[in-house]
Amino acid sequence: MRSNRTTPDSRTVGLTVGLLVGVLSVCPTVRLSGQVIDTIIIVNHNIFVGDGDGPGFLARLANALHVTTRQGVIRRALLTDAGQPFDSARAVESARALRAMSVFRDVRVDTLRVDRRLALRVETADGWSTKPQVGFTTAGGDATWSVGLVEQNLLGTATELDAMYRKTPDRRALEFLYRSPHFLWRRTAFSARYQRLSDGNGGSWGFGLPFYQTSAPWSLNTDGEAVRARVLRFRDGVVLDSTTQRRALRVGATGGAALHATSRDYVRLWFGAQWRREDFAAETTTVFPRSISVAAGAGVEIGHTRFRVLRHFDTYGRREDVDLSQLLRLGVWGQAGLGPEAKGQVSAVWRGGFVLLRGEAHGLYAGAGLDSGLVKASFTVASQNLPRQTTILHFEGGASRHARPGGEFDLWRDQNGPRVFGAHAFTGTRMVWLAVENRVLVADDVWGLLGVGVSPFFDYGGAWYADEPARLGGDWGLALRLGPTRAVHGSVTEFAVGYRFGDGVVPGHRWALTIREGIGFK
Repeated sequence: MRSNRTTPDSRTVGLTVGLLVGVLSVCPTVRLSGQVIDTIIIVNHNIFVGDGDGPGFLARLANALHVTTRQGVIRRALLTDAGQPFDSARAVESARALRAMSVFRDVRVDTLRVDRRLALRVETADGWSTKPQVGFTTAGGDATWSVGLVEQNLLGTATELDAMYRKTPDRRALEFLYRSPHFLWRRTAFSARYQRLSDGNGGSWGFGLPFYQTSAPWSLNTDGEAVRARVLRFRDGVVLDSTTQRRALRVGATGGAALHATSRDYVRLWFGAQWRREDFAAETTTVFPRSISVAAGAGVEIGHTRFRVLRHFDTYGRREDVDLSQLLRLGVWGQAGLGPEAKGQVSAVWRGGFVLLRGEAHGLYAGAGLDSGLVKASFTVASQNLPRQTTILHFEGGASRHARPGGEFDLWRDQNGPRVFGAHAFTGTRMVWLAVENRVLVADDVWGLLGVGVSPFFDYGGAWYADEPARLGGDWGLALRLGPTRAVHGSVTEFAVGYRFGDGVVPGHRWALTIREGIGFK
């Protein structure tokens, strides 16, 4: 006979603290501003919180195998400490910073009174972070598969360690990745990636202190890469050139200082510099060229923070931060000429939806005028005003001039074009894409493991080179969307069946099935 008696554990303590929120006196946020935080209470749950929160045996096994995120890691990510005045905007930003670590499936930051003292209560729920990878995607008959092991919360430290083998229609790659959000010091981040390719190899790294919060006074980062690999260029789905090799070595630094910074807006001066050796030549070249360039730039960035926290937008079973901030970034680079750059976004919001407009442009002007450049813009409308539905209209377009080899638009590679077309069907220096879809939630948490939805969709767009007519195609169909609710990222897998029309369609193959990661619009 099963006993109903239980012993106190961390889950019981967490539930007890949760009840205090409703029993103890909690002051309204507006009245708490300026009051000193006496203590910070951390309640960090495992993947499955308690009985009935998932399949019994699987839930117990997952919790036993998983190392729960350490409280010290959570405390280091917070943007406020005990002994500091309470700031509601900083508390909201702390919750956002915890979600951005990509180790939690749920984060809540609240306040309560304990013995007349103000406490900040931080409650988190871990996501499953140890993931053996066996992946398969296909689009229009072109398959990509991968195997490997990904650990996104190594020993509860929020450190990511990946080992992956991938095979695409173009090449094979063995990849290793290390990433830490608190490397050596509290706020410094470090990442390193190495790729062993079937036609070359390369690596990249980054280290520094970013603008980790809106009111941060300064930032300083360094990064670099070393690459020696083939560059593949495509036109109308066919390889244009398979013999060009890229050899590059680059080291750069970027940073900034805030002239004005609060929890809601900022004005920052930014600067950057880089040393680069990059050359392109045929693999059969006897003496490979070696050219060196140095560039430096500076400018200003103005921002007003605005985030929306949504559910069932791009994932299931979690809160998602959608950046709708007002932003304007201007600057100029010097490198054998002048290179102006501009980037910005504006938004409008209403209850249940938003409109977001983004744009960027940069170029290099030499003695003869514009030598190279790029301009790109996008427009997104999203609405959740209908129950259990997310309706999205997205349009984007762009054009480039004298793009470096391999830098052309490729809608299959960038995952931003008609979704049931094959690899490299649309490539070039001009691009346009329209997407309309209605994501219907079927079940938010099946067996405590999986979210399920369906989405009718319509895509139209393409990419082409400046010396050819516009190459455009479209598709319409229905997608089954499946997403894990206990994983750290919760990326949705999409099984889409669609009818294709326009350019890029193989005669007699109008219908196609695509299995791929769902399109993200954040």
